[in-house]
Amino acid sequence: MDKASGTLLELGLADELFVVPEQELRPLRLEAANAVLAERRQQVPILERRASEAGIQSVTRAADLVPLLFPHTAYKSYPAGFVERKRWDDLARWLNTLASDDLTKVDFSGVSDEDEWVDRLREHGHFVMATSGTTGKCSFLPHSAEDRERKVTTFNRILGWPFTRPDRSHAYFWLGPHKGLNSAVDAAELGSEAWATPENRFFLTDERLRLTDVSRMAAMRRKMADGSATPSEIQAFEQGQRAHGRQVDPAIESFADALLDHRHEKLVISGLWNQHLLIRERARARGIPDGDFHPETVVSAGGGVKNVRLPENYKEQVSEFYGQVLRPGSYGMTETFQLMQRCEKLRYHIPPALFPLVLDRTGETLLNTEDTAGQVVEGRFAFVDFSITGRWSGTITSDKVALDTNPQCHCGRPGPTILDTITRYQTDDDAIGCAGTIDSYIRGALS
Repeated sequence: MDKASGTLLELGLADELFVVPEQELRPLRLEAANAVLAERRQQVPILERRASEAGIQSVTRAADLVPLLFPHTAYKSYPAGFVERKRWDDLARWLNTLASDDLTKVDFSGVSDEDEWVDRLREHGHFVMATSGTTGKCSFLPHSAEDRERKVTTFNRILGWPFTRPDRSHAYFWLGPHKGLNSAVDAAELGSEAWATPENRFFLTDERLRLTDVSRMAAMRRKMADGSATPSEIQAFEQGQRAHGRQVDPAIESFADALLDHRHEKLVISGLWNQHLLIRERARARGIPDGDFHPETVVSAGGGVKNVRLPENYKEQVSEFYGQVLRPGSYGMTETFQLMQRCEKLRYHIPPALFPLVLDRTGETLLNTEDTAGQVVEGRFAFVDFSITGRWSGTITSDKVALDTNPQCHCGRPGPTILDTITRYQTDDDAIGCAGTIDSYIRGALS
C-alpha cells in the first residue's frame, strides 16, 4: 500500500474522528489516487485499457478519475449461463478481469452453486463479497485477505459514532440471518463481535442466507411481473413461499419476545425498517408501550425498502416505538468497506480514506469540483476507496446524494458532508454512460 493511502487510513483510526479539514485531505487523496492507479493498472487489464484510451497517465485532479470509474453493474456483468451451466472456472476467469490477484488457479471441483463457489474462493484467500441478488443476478466483488482485516479494524473503530463506542457491554440483536455472503450479514457479524460477548449475541435465524435461493426467488418474481411465468411455476413458487413463511413466522415471534424481554438492558438492535415494524407489532400484542427501552440502547435501522410496501410514516413509527435511545446512522454499500457515519445534525461524514465524487446522472461529468466549494451539489455518488487492494475500487453507484461542500458541518466538524436525503435512481433512469463500455471490455477479455 502506498504512503498516502496509509496516512489516510491512519487518520480514520485516530482517537477523534472526522476532524481533518478538506484542504488537508484533498492533496493526500489525489496523491493516493495517483499511486493506486499506477499500481492497479498493472494488475487489472480493464483499468489499463480504460486509462490508455482516455489518455490518463496520472491523476492531478479529481476529474481525471471519472473516465476510470467502474459502474457498480460491472460486478454482475458475467454471462448468466456461467451460473446456469455451472461453469465455475469461466466465472472465476470473468472475475479475474476485475481482481488484483489471480483467481484462476483455484480448483472448483465439486462446487454446485454460487455459495459454494464463493466459499471455495475464500478458502484460498480470496475474500469475495456478494450481493444477495435481489434483481435475480448476484454481484461478486473481489478483495484481498488484508482488505478483510482492514474492514474489521475500521468497523470496530467507527461503530456507534458519535454517541458511543462498542465495549462488549451490550446484548446484540440482529434482525436477520447469522450466516451468509451478503454484506449486510457480514456487517452484522462484525457488529455482534464488537458490541457483545458470545452469549449475548442473538440472530433471527442460524440458517444461512443463500445467494442461490434469493436469486432464484428474484428471478421468479421478475418472470411473474413480465408475464413469462407459467401457471404451474407460479403455483409451485407460491406454495414454497407459504411453506417458508410457516417456518419463519415462529422464529420471528420467538426472536421478538427475546428482544422485548431484554428491553430494560443495554441493547444493540440492528435491522431493516420492515423488521423493526414487526418488533413493534409484537410489542403491541404484548401490551408494551412505546419508549420502554434502556436509554443506552443503540438502534440501527435502514435499507430494505426496495420492493417493500411500508407506511408513509414508517420512520416516525420506529422512532416513537424505541423512544429516547441512541440512533447512530451509517451510509454504506457492498462496494465500499468504509462507513460514512451520521453526526448529531443528521449529516454523513466521509472517512479520510474514501475519495467522494458526485457525478451527473449519466456518470460522465464531475460535479463537486473545486469551483463548487460552499455549495450543495446533487447527483450520482461515486468514490475511490483506498482501503481496498483486491480490485480497482473506483466505483459509480446507483445512489442519488446531496453533498454539502461547505468546509464546516453544522455539528462544528469539518465538511463536506452528505445530507440525509439519499435515494436511488430508478431502474429506467439508471443509465450510467460507461457501463456498456466496461461490459464490452470484460466480455472481450473473456473471448
